[in-house]
Amino acid sequence: MESKENIFLFVPNLIGYARIVLAIVAFLFMPTNHIIASWCYVTSALLDAFDGHFARKFNQGTKFGAMLDQLTDRCGTTGLLVTLAYLYPSYMFFFQLSIAIDISCHWIYLHSTTLQGKTSHKFIDMSENPIMHRYYSDRTVLFLMCAGNEAFFASLYLLYFTEGPLLFGISLLKVICVISCPVMLVKTGISLLHGFVASLNLATIDVKEREAAKAVKSQ
Repeated sequence: MESKENIFLFVPNLIGYARIVLAIVAFLFMPTNHIIASWCYVTSALLDAFDGHFARKFNQGTKFGAMLDQLTDRCGTTGLLVTLAYLYPSYMFFFQLSIAIDISCHWIYLHSTTLQGKTSHKFIDMSENPIMHRYYSDRTVLFLMCAGNEAFFASLYLLYFTEGPLLFGISLLKVICVISCPVMLVKTGISLLHGFVASLNLATIDVKEREAAKAVKSQ
């Protein structure tokens, strides 16, 4: 008998499980031990670049893997933002808004691409928005945007506990925070664009399904 592939044991998915474990450990130590928490969180975030690489290398790209990757990204960032809301209560609304935008826009975009039969949330047709095409087709741009976004929130988290190494009397963590802030804002804008593009795609699907239903009734 022909053996079936075990999707759950694909290399990129195994990396995804490791990311989840690291994120959970990071959540556990975030309020009390910033060193353990930051190492686990950053390692989990960096592994995000490897699962995609191995998915392409071993031809192991799957819908489950795409969902796992997205959920791990969203949950990881959300866990950090919840901690930041606790550490910086006066900025709680900003962190709440960031969570809402990040989850809602990525969810509707991933769901819309799934309904269109695409194999990955990063598959962009040339006919779609050119900004989104550049964002996902250029791996360097995608990495820098994601890394900058994570760097802003991670440095903000670390600054609550320490100023970190100093260079000419200036905290490097503060420098990273300031430099990465515009990247975070741009990525937030791209997330909103995710939601906008997904809404247009879903509306197109709705129109086609309604036209098909009317055609069936008229027969």
